[in-house]
Amino acid sequence: MSRGLPLLHRRRILLSGAIGGITCTAVVVGAAMAGQDGGGGAGASAGAAPAVRCPAVAASLPEVPAESRAEVDRNLALLDTQIAEADKRLATSRGEGGPDFVRNAVLGPLADKRKSTLDRIAISIGRHAEKPVGLDSLAECTLADGDAGTDTGAVGGTGRGPGSGASPTAAASGPVGGEAASEPGAEAGSGRTISCPDVASKIGEVPAAAQAEVDRNLALLDTQTAEADKRLATSRGEGGPDFVRNAILGPLKDKRASTIDRIELSFSRQGSAAPSGLDALAGCSLTSG
Repeated sequence: MSRGLPLLHRRRILLSGAIGGITCTAVVVGAAMAGQDGGGGAGASAGAAPAVRCPAVAASLPEVPAESRAEVDRNLALLDTQIAEADKRLATSRGEGGPDFVRNAVLGPLADKRKSTLDRIAISIGRHAEKPVGLDSLAECTLADGDAGTDTGAVGGTGRGPGSGASPTAAASGPVGGEAASEPGAEAGSGRTISCPDVASKIGEVPAAAQAEVDRNLALLDTQTAEADKRLATSRGEGGPDFVRNAILGPLKDKRASTIDRIELSFSRQGSAAPSGLDALAGCSLTSG
């Protein structure tokens, strides 16, 4: 019996050591797997671009006259296309720009495009029924999550529209007509100024009833160019080689296109043929100062 007890103790010690070893191994493996899972989760979060969320428009429209239905449907489809383009821009521009990049490069230009499209919807309905009011409030969009810091949230009074600084545009806007912006040394500043095609000389005779509205929009075009020049002068050294095209010329083109659309629509409201070819005047370029 005296010799059996030590043997039993030795067996217990061996069994305890084996169990302890298994437990430690399980802990190590579990920790490693948890680390992998945690890393994968973090990577998925970092790799997943936020999505753009915009107010629904179709549900906010009054009854659409049959005569306007086709045009309204085209513009509703265009709103969806604009959101898809903005989502693509978000996904392909991770890490670009500064803390306000998303607001300036994606949400701002998107709001400008949506406003122009919403204007066309309202005018289309107004030709055959009472024109809906308040659609402009549906122009601004937000991001689906709050992980982008100052990038999230609706585009406010700064960063877009009259009286605000110019901002980067979505990549979907394409070339802006100012190839010099992407040349080496064409970064912000460098003594350059913005040159835009003259619109007033291409309009022709303006109906008397549309003159005031046309004049307001021509003045707005001048304001937009002045704001872009100011942005150019105050942003030396910001961004990369494409900064001027993305941050200044692109948004300016979007704003000018929207304003030119309103000039054309002011002709249509008076039953006059809108001047042709004005859309080609939206893009601007850089000139040496």
